[in-house]
Amino acid sequence: MLSVQQLQINGRRDDLLPATSLQARRGELLLVAGEGQDQRTALALALSGRMKPSKGVLSWDNNSKTKKIRLASALVDSPGVNEPEQHLSVRDLVTEDLSLIPRRYRGALLSKPWLKINSFEDIAGLWVEQLPAGRRLELLTALALADPATDLLVLDSPDRHSADPAAWLPRLEALASDAGRPLAVVAVVSALPDNWAGPAAVIGNSVAHPPEPETVEVSEPAPATNEQATTSPIPAREIPDEASELEFQDLQRTAK
Repeated sequence: MLSVQQLQINGRRDDLLPATSLQARRGELLLVAGEGQDQRTALALALSGRMKPSKGVLSWDNNSKTKKIRLASALVDSPGVNEPEQHLSVRDLVTEDLSLIPRRYRGALLSKPWLKINSFEDIAGLWVEQLPAGRRLELLTALALADPATDLLVLDSPDRHSADPAAWLPRLEALASDAGRPLAVVAVVSALPDNWAGPAAVIGNSVAHPPEPETVEVSEPAPATNEQATTSPIPAREIPDEASELEFQDLQRTAK
């Protein structure tokens, strides 16, 4: 299980990642919503062990060592980090990604047989930029899972390629629920899809807010009784500075 408590990454001025807490279990898909691309990418990098947090606790299967988390996870399609270059062909992308698999698993992982076994022969000659959003996600997640040590998939903004959740949500749900290979799948997205009822979190959900100041109710003064009104003194501003005694008496009679 992936466990995150008050994870925070400092920036130059504001927090690159405000304090965030979440949990992701094997066999489930967790969606984490965040408005800013920088925040989404920072969270994805931290969850996959690619960026050291400034504060907070991050652990995978009760192990908080960054190396352990990194070896168990795969970061998928992070913009500006490891998204595939648009000028690459699918065949070249597969060759390049398979070369990054640890040597003990690399064996027969050659691009041509891999494309055939995984049913990507139909797109082998296309450029990456030509791939529809759904097909692109299928290819990139399959490449991430070519490493059998991967138990945690972290996807950075898969919704940026299509406004339709159908282009990415079913694929991620299928990967998370695969009984043959139970994975913890975390997708950091700009907004939760409508009617999403599964596990969800929001970036910045653990930010401490200062308590609001207490409001003091001030009761209105009770209206003066006849007796109080009779005996109340005339305000000084109603008495002329140079009033004669007779004028002062006239003012008193008027007030009564």
